[in-house]
Amino acid sequence: MNQDLHPQVFEGLERLCAGPSGNAILAAPSFPGIERIEAQFSGNAFEPHRHDTYALGVTLKGVQTFRYRGARRFSLPGQVIVLHPDEEHDGGAGTEVGLQYRMLYLEPSLLLECLKADGVGLPFVDEPVIGDPALAGVLLAALGELDRELDAVFVDDFVSQVAGGLSRHARLPPRPLGLVAWRQARAARDYLEAHATRAVNSGELEAVTGLDRFALSRHFRAAFATSPHRYLLMRRLQRARAMIGAGEGISDVAAATGFADQSHLNRHFKKAYGMTPGQWVALAHNPKQGSRAFPGKVRSGFLSGIA
Repeated sequence: MNQDLHPQVFEGLERLCAGPSGNAILAAPSFPGIERIEAQFSGNAFEPHRHDTYALGVTLKGVQTFRYRGARRFSLPGQVIVLHPDEEHDGGAGTEVGLQYRMLYLEPSLLLECLKADGVGLPFVDEPVIGDPALAGVLLAALGELDRELDAVFVDDFVSQVAGGLSRHARLPPRPLGLVAWRQARAARDYLEAHATRAVNSGELEAVTGLDRFALSRHFRAAFATSPHRYLLMRRLQRARAMIGAGEGISDVAAATGFADQSHLNRHFKKAYGMTPGQWVALAHNPKQGSRAFPGKVRSGFLSGIA
């Protein structure tokens, strides 16, 4: 079986430069609400973890395998992967050839903003591996040149096309959205962003939004597909990941981002990204920093919790 997608499909895509281990991650410049990466690795699996974003990707080379919603899944070159927020999954290369893929992480609020004009909520695609060349083309338009920033006008159209593609594959029609307290949900989100490095209590959010904590939890989850607590935790981890990638010591990063100590950061980092901070910094590569990827030796083939 040919495990490479036809090269013309990826014409112009920058290839990932991996080190001697063959394991590397290349991170693109971020856009508000969107992160993009390419990853290459061999080995069995990385540890179970979950995101607070949609993870949408295309397998480029090899066989991508992961356990998701109680079953083992397999993605071949050219197939689309759709992982929903807060759904636990692991992952790995399905053959000795190894694996290469590109993935985009999309905040649910961007999709919901697009869909609310139709009065429906987020679509749920229960099959995480999809054979859809049109949707793959939409994703690859954003995943093409990872050294370039995304344009805001492009993103508006891109999110609209992604929403349409996911809705096509939803087994059930999207549920009516109902009334979401958008102003209060955004106010809570902004407050959590501004105070991400310290503990925030429910009373503070009640004062900011005017909603009681239980109503706020319902509206926040409808708007952002996660709880206020998990949203705050993931913002801390994002800041920690950026600081670690910039070369700061892990213990200093833990203190600066509101974790009790280094082990506390390590534990949550691994749950969110499927790897330790040390493994992350060994493998991560930002194209703005040059053409060399950072190789790493990964225990049991673990690569990335962002897959």
